[in-house]
Amino acid sequence: QVQLVESGGGLVQPGGSLRLSCAASGFTFSSYAMSWYRQAPGKARELVASISATGGFTNYADSVKDRFTISRDNAQNTAYLQMNSLKPEDTAVYYCNANRRAGTPGPALYSWGQGTQVTVSS
Repeated sequence: QVQLVESGGGLVQPGGSLRLSCAASGFTFSSYAMSWYRQAPGKARELVASISATGGFTNYADSVKDRFTISRDNAQNTAYLQMNSLKPEDTAVYYCNANRRAGTPGPALYSWGQGTQVTVSS
């Protein structure tokens, strides 16, 4: 019954921006940290960014720090990832999931959604 629906991906040139959305349902959204992950072709899924349940704490992978911003709107049960200064190595399918905390968030709690494709290419 938990649903995680990612959207907002697309094709952009290097240096461009995208804003991803994660619409969540089937659990108490405001009680959980949320994270964004990505998986490039032939690579393992990796954690990109996390945000605490109230939005007061965030963390980021070093590879995206100072370029990406995670946020959430608990009234809308939605998490976001603002991606700026995109690089070809950001190309991946991006997924969201819930965690028990944002710092060292531990495992994803729910089944994965469909993800949203981000392609950064000249």
